[in-house]
Amino acid sequence: MAFKYLRLAAELQAELSAGTFPDKLPTEQALCEAYQVSRQTVRQALEYLVELGLIEKRQGSGSRVVRRRSFGTDRVAVVTSYIDDYIFPSVLQDIQRVLVRRGYSTLLFATNNMVGREREILQELLRQPLGGLIVEGSKTALPNPNLDLYEKLDRAGIPMVFLHGGYRELENSVCVSDDNFGGGYLAARHLITRGHTRIAGIFKSDDIQGQQRYLGYLSAVRDAGLPLADSQVLWYTTEERRFLMDYGHNDILTHFLQFYLKDCTAVVCYNDEIADRLIRLLLSKSRRVPEDVAVVSFDNSYYSDLCPVRITSLAHEAHKMGGLSAQLLMDQMAGEKVRSAAISWKLIHKGSS
Repeated sequence: MAFKYLRLAAELQAELSAGTFPDKLPTEQALCEAYQVSRQTVRQALEYLVELGLIEKRQGSGSRVVRRRSFGTDRVAVVTSYIDDYIFPSVLQDIQRVLVRRGYSTLLFATNNMVGREREILQELLRQPLGGLIVEGSKTALPNPNLDLYEKLDRAGIPMVFLHGGYRELENSVCVSDDNFGGGYLAARHLITRGHTRIAGIFKSDDIQGQQRYLGYLSAVRDAGLPLADSQVLWYTTEERRFLMDYGHNDILTHFLQFYLKDCTAVVCYNDEIADRLIRLLLSKSRRVPEDVAVVSFDNSYYSDLCPVRITSLAHEAHKMGGLSAQLLMDQMAGEKVRSAAISWKLIHKGSS
């Protein structure tokens, strides 16, 4: 489920920051033609900009730009893996609501979890005035070639907050993350208490969240004295994600069902989008969920409710991740010392377990 209007809103925000539209935005029809989107997408994007206080709608005069301060120190860059997909729209909305209320303008960028794109964005940010940076690192479990640019931003006095997971090499960085070890432990423990003794797992290998969730899952299984074999755990990368998400060519998950899940009765999935694909594949193979295979995952996203069997999923407090990241950044920008924070999970029991 994509949120196209958020991507359009991000592009319009960039144009507003650049001064492309000093007084008013083009008409809805002109925006439809310029950005090749529907009228509904344009209207949703404009409503979002109104909510952020960047424009105002006046009967008969279109969308007028709200005059704001434009000093470089009032601009905050927000860099995430994606903008209009999965959990990211809500996180970005929460960040922007907090920042805009305090008079900051935001620049949105997406890396697609690619270190090459991350480098391009950081280089661009180093060339312009900037008050602060909220950034989700790319492939945070792997050595990162962009540490030199983060160090340049730090030497330039740019406050930074890392989202979801930072880099081990940047020891003193401020990070707002989920308690992923605790979440992995909680997910596996839930299945253990429901009588499962052979529990498989699917985890992402190139992001630190995946490794931490695996360690939590592993600890719960070990603490319960249950067997654990390498053949029960499937690892996947960012590049392999698109194959996992393809309904028509799910060779990776088909292989998982045949070999990894053969002797298991339950699975802990890295997130809801993977759990959704797995459950749909199980049902297509006449495997019942949860009677034959129970499934637990992370994020309590829209996938958890749209799946044919609603997914038992871990959630954290609404608006916490984005709002806390923005608040910690503003505290840093005000000269305060801040600490990293880990947000705990709560298991939301639904139909899949």
